[in-house]
Amino acid sequence: MLRKTKNFLKSQNIAYSKEHVNPLMVPEKVYVLKFGEDPNDLNNRFIVEHTYTWTGRIKITKITVRLHGQKKPHEFANETELLRYLKKKAYRYSGKAMREREERKKLKKMRRMEKKRLKEAKAAQK
Repeated sequence: MLRKTKNFLKSQNIAYSKEHVNPLMVPEKVYVLKFGEDPNDLNNRFIVEHTYTWTGRIKITKITVRLHGQKKPHEFANETELLRYLKKKAYRYSGKAMREREERKKLKKMRRMEKKRLKEAKAAQK
C-alpha cells in the first residue's frame, strides 16, 4: 500500500515506519505510515483508511496527512493527489531539503553582494 509514496520518501532520503491498526468498532482498517528526517523522531504521518472489496482488493477510503505542528490535516481521495501535494510541499516535511534551499538562498545572496561590490569598485575606479 502507498508504494509510490514510499518510493518518493526513499528518493528524498526520508525515514519512515509503517503499522496496521484494526479498530474494533468500525469496518475500516487503518494503515499508519510515520515519517520524518530523523529515524528516531518520526513526527509526521499518513493515515490511510481502507476497506476490502468482495474480491479481496484494497479500496482506499481516504488518506489523511498530518505534518508536525499542523493544526488542520489535509485529506486526499487517492495516492496521486497525495503525491502531487508532497512534491509541491517537499521542503515542509524534509529538514534536509529545507537546509539545501536555505543554502541556495545564501549562495544567491552572496553572489548578488559580490556583483554589487564589484560594480561599486568599478564605479570608484572611474
